[in-house]
Order: sequence, then structure tokens, then C-alpha cells
Amino acid sequence: MRTIYPLGAAICRFQFAQRSWFRRPAGAVLAMLLLCAAGNIITVSPAAGAQSPSAAGIPDRPEKLTFPPLVYEPPAPEKFRTPLKSGPVAYIVPGRELPLVNIVVYVHTGEYLNPPGKEGLADLTGYLLARGGIKSKTAEELEERLAFLAAQLNSSIGESQGSVSLNLLSKDLDEGLAILREVLSAPRFQDDKIALRKQQLLQGMKERNDDSSSIEAREFGFLAFGEKFWANQYPTVTSIEAVTRGDLEGFHKQWFFPSNFVVAVSGDFDREQMAQKLETLFGNWPFAGQPPPPIPTNTVFGDPGVYLVDKDVNQGRVAIMLPGITRDNPDYFAVLIMNDILGGGGFTSHIMNRVRSDEGLAYDAHSSFPGGVYYPLTFNAGFQSKSRTVPYAVFIVLDELKKMATEPPSDEELNTSKRGFIDRFPRTFATKTQIANTFANDEFTGRFAKDPEYWKKYRARIEAVTKEDVLRVAKKYLTAEKLVVLVVGKKDDILLGHPSHPVKLTEVIRGPMKELPLRDPLTMKPMGKPD
Repeated sequence: MRTIYPLGAAICRFQFAQRSWFRRPAGAVLAMLLLCAAGNIITVSPAAGAQSPSAAGIPDRPEKLTFPPLVYEPPAPEKFRTPLKSGPVAYIVPGRELPLVNIVVYVHTGEYLNPPGKEGLADLTGYLLARGGIKSKTAEELEERLAFLAAQLNSSIGESQGSVSLNLLSKDLDEGLAILREVLSAPRFQDDKIALRKQQLLQGMKERNDDSSSIEAREFGFLAFGEKFWANQYPTVTSIEAVTRGDLEGFHKQWFFPSNFVVAVSGDFDREQMAQKLETLFGNWPFAGQPPPPIPTNTVFGDPGVYLVDKDVNQGRVAIMLPGITRDNPDYFAVLIMNDILGGGGFTSHIMNRVRSDEGLAYDAHSSFPGGVYYPLTFNAGFQSKSRTVPYAVFIVLDELKKMATEPPSDEELNTSKRGFIDRFPRTFATKTQIANTFANDEFTGRFAKDPEYWKKYRARIEAVTKEDVLRVAKKYLTAEKLVVLVVGKKDDILLGHPSHPVKLTEVIRGPMKELPLRDPLTMKPMGKPD
């Protein structure tokens, strides 16, 4: 039989029983398209022996599809690791796909090294390294030259890591390395750029209380780690104004020296030649720095209870917190799976299904249980809901935490979670740049020294997690007596609750309720006294 398709002038549809049309001369295909556009009728006769999809053995439902096991082995870090005589350890990963080179220099420095009274010094230094000029060029000349080369130069210093990165065409590599050398060893810290950046930071401070998400993130840190922890020492007007050009130069010379670097290089080059270029880049350094002290780990988790920040917005932001773990904890992989089932797995997770899909109380509801590198990070179940439904949504999330700690997951839930981590695993090494940066970060944080086969064993460790492991770690870490609930929103409406859900915020969690005052955005001191 023949299949007849009426075709209009604007839309045409083709259906072929075989792909031989695509091997025909272009003129024949073009003639067919012209006939279609003219509104003609095309008839297609099935080829002899052609079968329908069901006859060919294709399942009628997507869940019935089967696939062969994924065969993938991650790259070995030893293949790319190159200790340089000049000091740094470099991960050099050639890739000839594009005529580009990407270089990232990671630096053992951070905001934890800010001197008291000069909070913001590390951030200013990191920002201005790539934007404040170099010895041979003003900031404007450097910017113009980089634009001519179509190169991207960036720098920053975060809480526990600094970085300087350069991306450019491989044909310009030598000039780019010369610029990078000056950025790392001879930054200019141009006065007008310092003044401009200070002005930008001060303007940003004035907006600290404008958005409830900023307030939540800030108070989350105070409750998770303590008021006196170094990561909660925020820049103020006084501390930014106190930073001088001499401070920037001193901070740079103290920490920016080759033995304090870990380097990731990927792109269009010969590996041996690149290693020699890096030796030249970091050789004969003009000054000596000093090894940084260990990152302080004196965190103090908040007392159990409800903490409320009154903010006149129509939705309340909620963070339900518990003490966390480090990534070296033996329970790490079981916790990873447990949290994925609880709230980290999107629409397959319990919290998302209950809060969003079943009750419609929030667009997003989730949990996270990261493993800290240097100190334990914090478990957090979070969402944003209308003010009067906040207590009920909190009740639902706490109910899911309780169920997680009393009932093991189903076989399907466990398998879905494990398969997700295992099947996504190759994405970690999808590009040469990802390979270089992943291994460089492992070197930087000490993972390679402690566990050089981490990535090789990753999937087996995920696969080894059992339902009993998930239940065990849920009981161990999802402890009701330690819960801290942070709420940012309209106090009166939140405490009133919703008429259809007679749940009070003060009734769903142990411990007292404490109102936290807003902080002065310029001094970070609490404004007024809490109730």
C-alpha cells in the first residue's frame, strides 16, 4: 500500500520507510522540496521487507528500553601531573580541538588571612591583580592589549583560595605568558583603579539589606559557624577605607610566589614544550613569600531553635539547618545518597515532591549536605513560600526528615539515586579544561595526597551504599534536637500561620524562638536589640 500525504505551501511532512533518500543527489532532494512547497502530493511506498517499529522489536514504552552498561574509565591524574623545578605543581592537559590555551594559577591564600581591621584586603587584592595594570602597562594599556589579542584575563581571591586565569589563542601564547608573569609578580595596583573598586564595594554594602536572600545567606553563616568565625568577618566602611596601596602590595608579595601555586593548563600545545614554558614563567621569582598558616576550623553551630528576621516581603525564606561533615568523613558517600533521596535530587526527592508537587507551597524546595574541605559544612533544607504558609511548609520538611531517619528508602529510590551519580560521572572529565582543573583542585585541597585514586574508586563507593547505610546516616545526622530554623520574612504574617493549616512555627520545632535584628549594612552591627 501507499501512504499519501497532502502538503500545504507552508508546511510539509515526509515519512520514509528507509534512508535511501538521503543518499540521493542533492538535485533530486531539492526537486522534491520544491514540489512540496508548491502544494503537491507526495506518495511514499514502503520498501520491500520494511517493518513497523513494534515489529522491529522496539518497546512500546520508554521505561522498557534497555541499554548496555556504560563503559568509562576516568583519566589518571598521574598522567598529567608535573612538579615544576620552579616550585608549582602543574597539571598539563593537551587538546588540539581548538587553537586555544587556558591557564589557571591557583594560589594558597584567602580572606582568612585578612588582618583585623582590614577586612576586604584579600578581595581588593584579588580583583585588582588583573585590572589594576602591570609594571610595563597601565590598566588601560593592558585592557586594550588583551582586547586586541581576544584574550580573557581574570583574578580573584575568595575565602580560602586565590586564582589568576588566562584564556587566549595558542598563537599568542608567548605574549600571554609574559603578561601573566607580570600580573603574578609585578602588579601595578593603579591608584584610580583602587579608588574605583573601593567605591563599588561601598555601594554594594549599602544594598546588603535590600534582598531577603542576602540577609538569609549572611545570617545562615553566623548560625552555622559562629559570630567570631573568620568567614563571618565582613568588610565594613571603616575596614575598606583603611586599606592602602601598601597593604595591597604587601599582601600580594606575602602569598604570591611559585611554591604557593598549583597550575592547570589545557589546550593547543605540546606537553613537553608547555612544561618548559611554565618553568620559565615561574623561574627567578623577584621576591620570596611565606607559606600560609592552616585555615582556622573553630566553627560553633548555633543553639537549637527558630531564628526570625523581620523583613517586609511577601514570601518567607527558610533554611532548616543541622551540623554537617567533612568530605573525608567515612559516611560521606552514604550521606550523599541519603540527601539526594531526601531533597537533593530535584523532582525525584521527597522534599520537592511534598512541598511543591503535592502541596504547591513553593516553586523550589531542596536540601543540601555538602562535605566541607577544611571544616564541616552545614546541612540545609530550604525553600521560599508565601508568608502565611511558611509554618506549614516547615512542618512538612521536618516530617520528611523524620521519615528519612525512621524508614529506609525503597529499592527503586536507592537505585535511581546511585545510577544518577554513576551515569553523570563522566561529565566531570568532559573537556580537557575540566580534567586539568579537577585534578589541580584535588592537588590544591590535598585530596590527591590523601586519596590519589579517589576518582577511580568513586563509582564503586557509590555503588556500595546500601539501604541500611542510608537509614543509618539519616538517624545519625538528621537529629531533631539540634535543628536550627532560620526564617527571613514578614514576622506578623509568618507567626499568624494559614487558616487552612493550623500549624504554628513555634510548635513545630524544639527550642525557643529568637528574633534577629537587621544589621547595619555599613558596620555589620545589629541594629537595636533582639527580643
